[in-house]
Amino acid sequence: MQSANQYVNISAYKFITFDDTVEKRPEFLARCQELNLKGTILLSPEGINLFLAGLRHEIDAFLAWLRSDARFADLEPKESFSDRQPFTRMLVKLKREIITMKHPLIQPEKGRAPAVDAKTLKRWLDQGHDDQGKPVVMVDTRNDFEVDVGTFDQTVDYRIEKFSEFPDVIEKHREEFAGKTVVTFCTGGIRCEKAAIYMQNVGYDSVYQLEGGILKYFEEVGGAHYHGDCFVFDYRTALNPKLEPTATVQCFACRAVVTPREQLSPYYIPAFSCPHCKKAMREDTGIPRSQEAA
Repeated sequence: MQSANQYVNISAYKFITFDDTVEKRPEFLARCQELNLKGTILLSPEGINLFLAGLRHEIDAFLAWLRSDARFADLEPKESFSDRQPFTRMLVKLKREIITMKHPLIQPEKGRAPAVDAKTLKRWLDQGHDDQGKPVVMVDTRNDFEVDVGTFDQTVDYRIEKFSEFPDVIEKHREEFAGKTVVTFCTGGIRCEKAAIYMQNVGYDSVYQLEGGILKYFEEVGGAHYHGDCFVFDYRTALNPKLEPTATVQCFACRAVVTPREQLSPYYIPAFSCPHCKKAMREDTGIPRSQEAA
């Protein structure tokens, strides 16, 4: 049960025609500041994407305000909790896309790919096939460093470094998924939604997106068929299947994810370096290149 002093962390997105983002940006920023919220909101002609944290009454007040706009009346965020504010500032940004794919013809608001909910997916994975008897293949649409923190068992991971690489990679491997049901997934649902639509467009005939992503899966069924944790873009770095922060951290110098075991390395100096920095160190100074003077 949430305590009175715990922060509520929410993430949500919606693909919708949003042609007044310039006018709305100051309204969003002012409302969040009034409510002492921190985090990031992305406004784009294709919709909204947000990551916010605040006390329960502050978050509820913001959601009531947001839902007063008919375009966002049905927006349902995913929630987790923390003992301190996970963000350091409040940002409202204008973007061309709420998640960059560089394929403008992918327009989720005009028709989503089929979605599978967490409980159904768990049942499919338990039995080893979907309801039509097809083998189920999980495809991770996240960046490689996120996958390294945790992912579904036996998932397909193409080690992409940015989401805009996904379309070319998945199109090249289409024949490998013949006769199988593909489930795309990501942290909260936004990337796998675009990915599933693209896959349909290039000829995949049985593809689903995981509704709500990994975080909703954790919330509804826990960590079944998943190993490791889930990377998140705030100070918590990673959440376990109970949606609790873990001991995993992110290096301030190189931005790599540093596991508890890696934190035992002599190369791990908080706010300065980590084992992943070693390859980037100059042998004569031992200073990470990312911290060298320009």
